[in-house]
Amino acid sequence: MEIKRLHVGKRLSEITIHNGTVYLAGQIAENTSEDIVGQTREVLGHVDRLLAEAGSDKTRILSAQIYIADMADFPGMNTVWDEWVVPGNTPPRATVEAKLANPACLVEVVIVAAQP
Repeated sequence: MEIKRLHVGKRLSEITIHNGTVYLAGQIAENTSEDIVGQTREVLGHVDRLLAEAGSDKTRILSAQIYIADMADFPGMNTVWDEWVVPGNTPPRATVEAKLANPACLVEVVIVAAQP
């Protein structure tokens, strides 16, 4: 089976596609001056864009892993998540508090999705 990588960099690829499954690298906000709500909106926008590029969308997410720098931000992140997910297509999800590589980042989202 072919492995296709998109946006390949020195350290990571943003997307890997194998056997009809799309794997996204952890997505973070570029505008780290935003609060958890703003950063989460931006991150989920990156997810939407990358899934579309890979021929998928958020209704086909198989799993989501969410890392937040402070569990105090959990309600704000959930507010944006709940607005973003499609009712009836909410994926399995884990959310954990983690020290992120960039201390200005408040949230990082890792997605695995299926292609049609």
